[in-house]
Amino acid sequence: MPELPWHRRHSWRAGGAVAAALVLTLASACGEPPGEEPDAEGEPAGLAEDPQFVWAVTGADRQIHEDVARLWNENNPDQEVEVFFLAPTADEQRQAMFQDLQSQAGEFDVLGLDVIWTGEFADFGYIESLEDLRPEIEGVSLEGAVDSSQWQQELYALPYSSNGAFLYYRTDLIDEPPTTWDELYETGTAAAEEEGISAYVGQGDQYEGFVVNYLEMFWSAGGELFDDAQENSTFLEGDAAQTALDFMTEGQESGFFAEGFDSMVEDDARALFQAGEAVYMRNWPYAVPLLEGEEGEDSEVAGDFAVAPLPTFTGEGTTSALGGLNNAVSTLSENQDLAREFVLWAATDPEAQAVLADHSLPPTMLSAYDDADDPNLELLGEILADAHARPPVPGYNSLSLVIQDNLHPAFLGQQDADIALEAVDNAAGDALEQD
Repeated sequence: MPELPWHRRHSWRAGGAVAAALVLTLASACGEPPGEEPDAEGEPAGLAEDPQFVWAVTGADRQIHEDVARLWNENNPDQEVEVFFLAPTADEQRQAMFQDLQSQAGEFDVLGLDVIWTGEFADFGYIESLEDLRPEIEGVSLEGAVDSSQWQQELYALPYSSNGAFLYYRTDLIDEPPTTWDELYETGTAAAEEEGISAYVGQGDQYEGFVVNYLEMFWSAGGELFDDAQENSTFLEGDAAQTALDFMTEGQESGFFAEGFDSMVEDDARALFQAGEAVYMRNWPYAVPLLEGEEGEDSEVAGDFAVAPLPTFTGEGTTSALGGLNNAVSTLSENQDLAREFVLWAATDPEAQAVLADHSLPPTMLSAYDDADDPNLELLGEILADAHARPPVPGYNSLSLVIQDNLHPAFLGQQDADIALEAVDNAAGDALEQD
């Protein structure tokens, strides 16, 4: 599946329990903004003298996961964890874990899973049920993070890290952020025409980022991909699927979307907005310090932008796709009790979750946002509380590709909309069953 746009390390001057940077991007959602490359992949971290179990996790954000593991080892010197760093890209991580499981090697006890992989790994029988731990995280972790950790209403992982999206807007051109997509369209078009710039930038290239942008509009029109039991596709129930596609089609045809929107990934949108060439931008929080001109960044909008929740079609509430990682216990683990203890600790221990926040990765514990005195951080907590998890069904990867292959050309006027929507509905049904 498409690669991860991992965060860049800049400070937000956050306060309270989180107390530090939160500069983020959505796991597995989009293209990759430039940032630090992990210095190793496919190797153990060498953190434990006598490791009792192994945690396989992405090689991106290496320092964060190392510090979490060190904290565990300090508190549990007789039950040390070794971290095995996988490649930083989603495809390679998934492949490495599948190889370990399919070959029955059983080298990994704890699996750091992208939030959309839960159903796939559970359906294959690769991860243990953690349903008995539900009381420990409900009301403690973000609701969307809990949703992403389950398949067919059974818990198979525990939340670890999260992420959400902002609507960026020009405060020198827009008095108040819009609460509806129609208002965003109207105010953006008017300001763009007056200034001679583009109205809106986002992630419009044919990749997972486009899927996320479409789904956020779909959800904000009241749509759901599946029923509560995740047994049937509900994609075409109501008019949400058509409403979201119509908005994107109109945005492309009218010039509301910036020129080149259909090939933009995160940093393309960020660069255009940062240059002062757009009124609105949909992007992840990693862009905030760059737009502020930190670390020598040239920014034409420093001091002239703010962030808000994404709008909805009704003007009520907001929605964002939820990103992040969950931790699961391998069915091949010979240390399942210890692995279960670790994944619960990583999800619910305030110190462990604070390590994530200190290193600019958003935690999943609700309490981590309680005492935030930075308005952007406080807003992020509110957005994450209402965020939608992309459904962690077994065939999500295939469903994503069908959305890309059909809705992307449809919004460009290159494919019949009804045929495209029907194809997605069929793919959603197929995604409920493992290939």
